[in-house]
Amino acid sequence: MVERAAALDKIAPLLRRVTAPFARPPLDRILLGETIGHAVHPLLTDLPIGFWTSAVTLDLCGGPSARPAATRLLGLGLLTAGPTAWTGWAEWHQLARPESRVGTAHALLNGAAVALFAGSWIARHRGLHQTGVAYGMAGSCAASAAGYLGGHLTGARKVGSRDAAYEQDGVGPLVARPSVR
Repeated sequence: MVERAAALDKIAPLLRRVTAPFARPPLDRILLGETIGHAVHPLLTDLPIGFWTSAVTLDLCGGPSARPAATRLLGLGLLTAGPTAWTGWAEWHQLARPESRVGTAHALLNGAAVALFAGSWIARHRGLHQTGVAYGMAGSCAASAAGYLGGHLTGARKVGSRDAAYEQDGVGPLVARPSVR
């Protein structure tokens, strides 16, 4: 169980330092979605996931004529991964243990996915299409595992930021937790 993986606590101080700008006002308020009343991260995850899933689908079903489109989709996924990660880091800074451990594993798997999809994009631009496809398939596996953990955080652990007005409406408590430093 990731929540009990104390080894992830060794990585957290470095990640906190590197990602600290995403947890500082006023940027944190924007990234946490205070202006829209709920977290922005789940909304943005659809972009890289959608682009990358479409690229892999074209690799599997599109044939040689779909290769340029698959490569463009990989690039779009890489471009949207940054803003998606920024919103995730802002959320992560709100977490207490054991949820922060799950968030750390989620981030590490997403980092691996980004690296693999970047490798796929580079390989394709070097004319190594099959190598690019292999990297893309591996990236899909890493992204799927990361997505599972992200879903675990929001579904099972009930983590995410949302406006306190929802609590007043009887929807439930504010689920963002104070950060542990």
